[in-house]
Amino acid sequence: MDRPLVAVVLAGGTGTRLYPASRSHRPKQLQSFDGKQSLLSATVDRAGFADDVYVLTRPEFAESVREHAPQAAVLTEPAPKDTGPAMVYAAHRIRDQLSEAVMVTLPSDHRIDGDFAGTARAAAQVADSTGGLVTVGVEPTRAATGYGYIQPGERREVDHREPSERASGEQRPATRDGYHTVASFTEKPDRDTADRYVEQGYYWNAGIFAWTPNAFLGEARQSSLGPLVEAMDDGDPDRGFAAVDPVSVDYAVLERTDKAYVVPASFEWDDLGSWDAVERLFEADEAGNVVLGDALLEDATNAVVATDGHVSAVGVSDLVIASYGDRTLVIPKDRAQEVRDIVAQLRDEDRY
Repeated sequence: MDRPLVAVVLAGGTGTRLYPASRSHRPKQLQSFDGKQSLLSATVDRAGFADDVYVLTRPEFAESVREHAPQAAVLTEPAPKDTGPAMVYAAHRIRDQLSEAVMVTLPSDHRIDGDFAGTARAAAQVADSTGGLVTVGVEPTRAATGYGYIQPGERREVDHREPSERASGEQRPATRDGYHTVASFTEKPDRDTADRYVEQGYYWNAGIFAWTPNAFLGEARQSSLGPLVEAMDDGDPDRGFAAVDPVSVDYAVLERTDKAYVVPASFEWDDLGSWDAVERLFEADEAGNVVLGDALLEDATNAVVATDGHVSAVGVSDLVIASYGDRTLVIPKDRAQEVRDIVAQLRDEDRY
């Protein structure tokens, strides 16, 4: 692939489901949950496969981002309006600076083990050769209801020929690399549907994408994000952000295009998006408890305890206990997704 490869790390959210570790002034991506690197720093290191790395964030996080990722350039979006507007903004800015690039966008809160670089390069190659919008699909390890699912369609081979070779019809031997067209996207199915998807060979949608700026902006222009694309063309991103509602890139663009493709991941993946994910990502003690920080547990089982101070818990089971600063959260593990509702109430009261 002759085009420059650019990684764009999305780091503008706060991580509401990890409250109270995450707050409006203390976003999840700038924290370390393993006592080593922050999530952002680890993600930028993972993006070392690219020729250039950008981090897209909010203006109020920019200086902290530079401290955690000094090797990356920083872009600041005018307003946090979910991944759809964020990716339009990033694609337009990248096109202005590197018109022929292929972008690989990746969230800043994933835990990955394996050949991420190989998958990222494969996705970029598919984006380059097809002119389409590429997502990375992860083989499910369980019937999770909190993830999006991708139904793979026709399998195709990666075209490794250079543009001049493709134009001339020159052939190369087939490789074992492959990708699929996308038959459908489904967001957060119920348990029975998720079970069926796993049995039928669907992929998890990891939220990792590859495309050229022109390919993505061309599709976004035909979507609800069109006013933002037009305003960016006019050099007025503030007007564009004011003209669009918050929307995910999946809903605004990917679910509506006929040019979507999925590349299977060659790595293990999980999303550190909520407290119940902590149980999967960190080692439990003999009683099934996962502890991040200083805690004293007596007669406690299957609990997740996280703190930047100290927590003592006696006779509890199947709970999340998270205590950071002056805030403490106690919630059953199987209701961990409802932390988002608590944060919504706190935001309404200007206490988040």
